[in-house]
Amino acid sequence: MGAHMSTETEREPLLRPSHGETNNQPVNSRVYGRRWLVLVLFSLLGFMQGMIWNFWGPIQNSAVRAFGFSKSDIAVLVLWGPVGYIPWLLFMWLMDKRGLRASLLLSAFFMLLGAAVRSIPLTDEHVRRWLIHGGQLLNGLAGPTIMSGGPFLSTTWFAPDQRATATAVASLFGLLGGAASFLIGPLAVPAPNNTQMGTSVLSDAVSTNAIRDRIQLVLYAELAAVAVLFAAILLYFPSRPPLPPSVAAASQRLSYRSSICRLLSNVRFLMISLAYAVPTGINAGWIGVLDMILTPAKVSQVDAGWIGFWSVVGGCVFGIAMARFADSIRGMLKLILVLMLAGASLSSTWFTLTCLSGITHLPATSAVLYTSCILVGIFINSSVPIFFELFIETVYPVPEGITCGVVTFLGNLATGLLLFFLTFYCTELSWLNWCLTGSCIFSLILILFFRESYDRLYVDVFVSV
Repeated sequence: MGAHMSTETEREPLLRPSHGETNNQPVNSRVYGRRWLVLVLFSLLGFMQGMIWNFWGPIQNSAVRAFGFSKSDIAVLVLWGPVGYIPWLLFMWLMDKRGLRASLLLSAFFMLLGAAVRSIPLTDEHVRRWLIHGGQLLNGLAGPTIMSGGPFLSTTWFAPDQRATATAVASLFGLLGGAASFLIGPLAVPAPNNTQMGTSVLSDAVSTNAIRDRIQLVLYAELAAVAVLFAAILLYFPSRPPLPPSVAAASQRLSYRSSICRLLSNVRFLMISLAYAVPTGINAGWIGVLDMILTPAKVSQVDAGWIGFWSVVGGCVFGIAMARFADSIRGMLKLILVLMLAGASLSSTWFTLTCLSGITHLPATSAVLYTSCILVGIFINSSVPIFFELFIETVYPVPEGITCGVVTFLGNLATGLLLFFLTFYCTELSWLNWCLTGSCIFSLILILFFRESYDRLYVDVFVSV
């Protein structure tokens, strides 16, 4: 697939042994069992960050009834996630200079503060809405570390034959949290009157206070979960192991400033960054308002939640499986992405045309909507860890946190732009489906013309350890 290795000159500064070392002396490396605990803590925090971010979209009908939100307000609540990504350079600098522990602790503190602020049970609805918006913004500030720290963690703690799998787990658990909100929200919070919930129709007995009380209960539960995770990370989350797990983990990296300059001047990196940011960013915004998109098709709040849930869960499971496959057969990242993006383009086109059944005359049954939407999530979400691994291979020796920080910023920028326009054009939403379809096709074209390279893999395989 057009694989390309960089020159020896480009690799020269990667490993600089001290004067006492000889070429025959190996780099001491070791893989520690505690790496799984580090991965679990990081992944669970990402899970909660995704769940809190996507809390309001799946219950948008209930939120409108309980707190007087408008459709635009729901879009803004989802928008605070990308907005919280604005200070991403600060978090990337902190990760590069102080390690993952400092950056993750700061992110967990913002999440804890945000979860506490939005849980304050005030009777003044106007002030309460502002607190909810503020809490969502604080949760969004954890995004830079959660979304871009996975590859940094996998390189720091895991052996080369486990890196893609660790990256997949760390990066996809945030999406899994968003999927859990599709399930927990509609099941825990009653839908408004005349909204179908499974096979029954709620009666007028469901009051606004009952809906508000159930929302408050879920907010308290999420606050408790974040508090426990913050305490666990504070007690034990080392920045790095005593000995590195591989040659690449022990090698010298570029400085913060040099890394940014290298990334912005690398045409291949910018090319693949757009291929990642456009479809994943648009899909994140699209899935966050899926209930609004499916409402014209007479899909209930709970059914829309189940569709969103299986869409993201399928992507996470398939993504971890493909990452394990990539660990077993190295040098195949571009081919895997081509197949995934081709599937995403076909399934998103199918879903878009199905939603226009009045024009296309395609059957708009629940089974078709379920299948096409779930396939979109499987193909797009599962591509995330594969993209991350290809980013790092392409621009090595740029630090993983900085590399993934740049691309996730671009992805959040795409999400933010989509949700920004949604606040103005929220009456007819078929344009969102066309944006998703076009983004998948655009990404597929870029990947087909991308020239891959595996510089980090070269160091681990060919440099004597």
